[in-house]
Amino acid sequence: MNVENNKAQMRKGILEYCILSAISIDSCYASDIINRLKEAKVIVVEGTLYPLLTRQKNAGLLSYRWEESQQGPPRKYYELTAQGKEYLSELDKSWDELVKSIKLIRKK
Repeated sequence: MNVENNKAQMRKGILEYCILSAISIDSCYASDIINRLKEAKVIVVEGTLYPLLTRQKNAGLLSYRWEESQQGPPRKYYELTAQGKEYLSELDKSWDELVKSIKLIRKK
């Protein structure tokens, strides 16, 4: 078995949760999201991020606004909607339950 493959699959499974969590801190630009995820060792590339952001926006979890940039074209800043905050809260609860379950299994 390839442990690196399993680790990548786990990261992939929680990527949308991590994106919402990163945006929940404050509104941010896509490269800010990527940097936050890289700092947390949840590696993601722009080609992966943008489709997920679009899907979350279409689901009503995110909104965005354009801001002028001093270094080039305007930037799109994402933030959680009220629905996104509720959804993230539910994911937080699910995550906590999952971690608790895994800890129980490992104790036995």
